[in-house]
Amino acid sequence: MKFSPLRLSLAAGTLAVLLAGQALADDNLVRVPSQHSVSDTMDRLAQAVETAGAHIFARVNHAEGGASVGMEVPDNELLIFGNPALGTPVIRDAQTAGLDLPIRVVAIETPDGTVLIYRAPDALAELHGLPADHPSIAKMNGALKNLTAKAAGQ
Repeated sequence: MKFSPLRLSLAAGTLAVLLAGQALADDNLVRVPSQHSVSDTMDRLAQAVETAGAHIFARVNHAEGGASVGMEVPDNELLIFGNPALGTPVIRDAQTAGLDLPIRVVAIETPDGTVLIYRAPDALAELHGLPADHPSIAKMNGALKNLTAKAAGQ
């Protein structure tokens, strides 16, 4: 099969855009290695969140979900939580931020061990047109750093 130069250029351009988008997305994700299993890490994160006075909205076990339909997924759990005192000002100032709030942190099993991953609040601010110095964003950055460090055993 022979491809025209135009078709090859379009394919190369599309691939470049996809790869660039993936690189950008990865730059917005914070990764925190954990010394514990996925389940233990999430238990520790849930405890830290509750101790900090935030509210847990949901805990999702993606591996169990996959198993329920006969598909194998490496250990992968999601915790959705928030503190209305921090999130409400963000949503008030940029209602589209409700797409990304409450905060979501996933713990996944990788070949190198368990990793906690979350979207950097700074990226959330930029995505929704909030100023970089928005007071709630700075507090979210600090809270997530502290909570995930506790969960990871650092």
